[in-house]
Amino acid sequence: MTRPQEGYTRVESPSEIESLLEALSEPGGASLQLESPDGKPLPVLVAEQQPGGHLLLDISAIREVAGELGRGAAFRLLGQARGKMLRTPPLTMSECNEAGGRMLCTSPYPLALEVLQRRESFRAKLRLGMEVGAIVRGDDKEASVQGDLKDLSLEGCQLELPLGAASRLASPLPLEIELCFPNGSRLAIRASPRHHVVDTERQAVRAGFQFVAPNGEQERQLWFFVREIEREAARQSNEADVSLLPSLLFQAEPAGSPPVGRRNVQAYATPMARRLARVAGYLDAQLLELQQQRSLDAVQLSRHADRLLALHEEDREGLLFATRCMRREPALVRHGLAVAVHLLDLAAVGGMPRDVRKAMVACAMVHDLGKALLSKRLLEATRLDADQRAALHAHVALLRPRLEQCHWLARGVVEAVVERVNERLDGSGYPHGLAGERLHELTRLAMVVDAVEAMRRDRPDRPAWRVADVYRHLLSHPGQFDQRWVKRYIQHFGLLPIGSLVRFEGGELGWVQGLDERGLPARVQLTAEAVPPGESLGAVLSGDRLATLGPPVAEVPVST
Repeated sequence: MTRPQEGYTRVESPSEIESLLEALSEPGGASLQLESPDGKPLPVLVAEQQPGGHLLLDISAIREVAGELGRGAAFRLLGQARGKMLRTPPLTMSECNEAGGRMLCTSPYPLALEVLQRRESFRAKLRLGMEVGAIVRGDDKEASVQGDLKDLSLEGCQLELPLGAASRLASPLPLEIELCFPNGSRLAIRASPRHHVVDTERQAVRAGFQFVAPNGEQERQLWFFVREIEREAARQSNEADVSLLPSLLFQAEPAGSPPVGRRNVQAYATPMARRLARVAGYLDAQLLELQQQRSLDAVQLSRHADRLLALHEEDREGLLFATRCMRREPALVRHGLAVAVHLLDLAAVGGMPRDVRKAMVACAMVHDLGKALLSKRLLEATRLDADQRAALHAHVALLRPRLEQCHWLARGVVEAVVERVNERLDGSGYPHGLAGERLHELTRLAMVVDAVEAMRRDRPDRPAWRVADVYRHLLSHPGQFDQRWVKRYIQHFGLLPIGSLVRFEGGELGWVQGLDERGLPARVQLTAEAVPPGESLGAVLSGDRLATLGPPVAEVPVST
């Protein structure tokens, strides 16, 4: 049964009920929706109303449900009146008859109506994990743009589009938006851009659209989509009622076409990189959630940690290289993914239990996201005074409360990977200046992985380091880094790790994608320039073909 949604008010005045129902008598003014999980709004005509008596409904256009209604199936009437959305309580048909080629049914007159204001209270926001694609088309010859639906109302929607779409939003001329739900349902509707905000760090633009003169059928579909988004969001929330059934809109077709979305049209260097981009998309969305003062989504964090474990079990070398192919993602996302994958790969050698590995991966993915709550000016500073440094170190304390709903994360793992990864053995780290025996074994491992990944990427005050220079730094600071884990890291990943860009004796450049038992490149993919891996990579070489390049002579540092 559909439950009353927050924001509805109950109208019991007979004159008000009669007035509102009168609006439903207009052609296209009413829809009938069965009270079932897969119920959709269907066109119906309110042919007559007798206050206190009955409603006469013309269901000629939906004869296929006459049998179900005749057997007592409950339904609601939906519609709009005076800028409000309204619906009846659940009703049943008392009689259905054919008359003059029309199918006419009667139902009891409703004793009350539920009314919802159309605007703010009716805006349905998609939660993390609810993915609805959108295709934006213009009247010109430009190619269409794919994006993601973020919220929907009867009057408009908000989309997240690739940064390159910003120029299209400058014109007030209407565009066509096609909403694409996971189960294959689609709605094409005209809309005018009203506002947009560019986010250069995330390479995205958030745009608000107002629908242009939707017809009755489009409004019926919008009503249904908004209602289902709200219902699915309620089901997925931390306080969700377990009795709520999943919305069929969000049940993906088993063999459907590739999903529509902002990331799905982007080219990635490898198939594994495209799959890893799904996890990156979650972290990217989580950055916005944190900036809007929301907590980390415990369910989605669990799902994406499982996804990362599955990708690693399937192809560890492919996943390691994929972490170098996320150039379109925010720096915090790229760093979190790289730390998570390399930490997992190194820890897996020791036979760590799966539940601990999952918690470790989850914590590693998000360990730096608290920096999203700091000012951009602070993050981009090339020199920091004492006060600025203290402000930067606050990212740990800012993130910790946002993890409180993630009850499935072991407290010890959160402490080791999130709270203490920036500590150092000699007490020179932050946030608490802990030292020596107060630092857990997992912390000692995580701080090595985190430091390697940080030094291999550009920072405002310096460019990316070569791997050899990173190793030299770690080995020369035994007071800060546990040398057992430094040496294990070097032995495990090698002097030219997967994801390194190498120049060979013949002058060719190639990305290392696999190593032999000696830790030397066994499989590389050629590239023409020293930039992060993208769609323009060349041939993959191994064996005799790789030998023709000669031995590797140098690593070329590239911030990925």
